[in-house]
Amino acid sequence: MRILEAQGVSRIFGGVVAVNNVDFNVEKGLVNGLIGPNGAGKTTLFNQITGMDKPTSGKIIFDGKDITGLPAWKISRLGVARTFQNIRLYGDLTVIENVMMGLHFKVGADPFKGRFVQAVKSYFNAGRENRELYARALEWLEFFELDGLRDEEAHNLPYGNQRELEIARALAADPKVLFLDEPAAGMNPAETAHLMHIIERIRDKGVTVVLIEHDMKLVMNICDNITVLSFGQKIAEGTPEEIRSNPQVIEAYLGREED
Repeated sequence: MRILEAQGVSRIFGGVVAVNNVDFNVEKGLVNGLIGPNGAGKTTLFNQITGMDKPTSGKIIFDGKDITGLPAWKISRLGVARTFQNIRLYGDLTVIENVMMGLHFKVGADPFKGRFVQAVKSYFNAGRENRELYARALEWLEFFELDGLRDEEAHNLPYGNQRELEIARALAADPKVLFLDEPAAGMNPAETAHLMHIIERIRDKGVTVVLIEHDMKLVMNICDNITVLSFGQKIAEGTPEEIRSNPQVIEAYLGREED
């Protein structure tokens, strides 16, 4: 069952076609991979889907709703979360405060009350809401085995833990789909192996995962479906076994043999 579909999505910057008429399907409850050589358009496509940018043309359907061109905060509220290639933590805040930031719009919100009523309600319930935020953030830290570091400032964490903390913060927003942009970048083999285990556990919790990744061992071992881009176009889609032996994919990564 598809939870998200990008239909004929293109993104043109001036005269440069970064993404060219791409169809990209995300299957619910699975780990979906998006791979390709550097400059293939992977992050650009992520940005169109998650509201960081707007497609030049095409349509994006999420959970039955047309989200094309919506701002990132609205898409996030509908149930889409993401991380970035470069870590974007609040370095001077503690580990648990970073996760609480991901929870801020999930507590005390009532879609049937106006802004004034919401403001008054939040004022009188501030203490209770803060305790609720803390407790829920701690649950995510326990999931990542980071609860022992809850009071440490984020910039003091080892690199691998910072990556995990960013994923924890994204999950705190309770997404239906989690987009991970190169989550293993800069990790050593042990950290990457731990990350693979975490992604599997996230999927097992019912969160659909979509990841961009250059570590082919990670991709082939953890993804259920893989889509391949090259020069902004989709060139292949299938299981890891199908992608591994696809001639177009091999050529995109290794180049064409000379006659």
